[in-house]
Amino acid sequence: MLKMNILFFIFASIAVMSGIMVIQSRNPVHSVLFLILVFFNAAALLILVGLDFFAMVLVVVYVGAIAVLFLFVVMMLNIKLTEIHEQKLRYLPIGGLIGILFLFEIFVIIDNDIFFYQWSMLPFVEWSSLIQNNTNIKAIGQLIYTYFFYDFILASLILLVAMIGAIVLTMHRGAIVKSQNIFEQNLRDFSKTITKKETFNVYSSKNNES
Repeated sequence: MLKMNILFFIFASIAVMSGIMVIQSRNPVHSVLFLILVFFNAAALLILVGLDFFAMVLVVVYVGAIAVLFLFVVMMLNIKLTEIHEQKLRYLPIGGLIGILFLFEIFVIIDNDIFFYQWSMLPFVEWSSLIQNNTNIKAIGQLIYTYFFYDFILASLILLVAMIGAIVLTMHRGAIVKSQNIFEQNLRDFSKTITKKETFNVYSSKNNES
């Protein structure tokens, strides 16, 4: 238990310091690298809690896709954070408001007695009694394909529409685009298309004259 607490404080401290360096670093590439370090430490914290599947998803999705996308965008746009840091006080009110909201949500989760009504009166579903003692992947599968089946299908349809829309928007139909007809090429008579031409060898003629 002591070892788990030590590892928790180590990973949590590195994650907090990396998060501070994300907003304090003057180089945007360094900010993205510190953000990747935050994701790795968050995945380590999830592994300590026992959520190995969520840790794997966090590394694959956020580090493998989103953080790499941020890195490519920053390198292509050549964003300079020095101008942003000069106007940091302009974003202080909205940043402080968002921070207060996050702290309020954390206090609500930790201590429910800050409200005057009883949380026990609210309707809720005790998922632990409905799910067997399985792994995280089996538990998520049971929830998605039973209780959240319609939501899962709706999310799949939304992603399908987004994929089709991206394909349609990137397609360019015009006279400049060249198309290839494989069937017409296979039916072509190559004896009429490929002809042999006799060429005159200049070097051989010079040698004969000499």
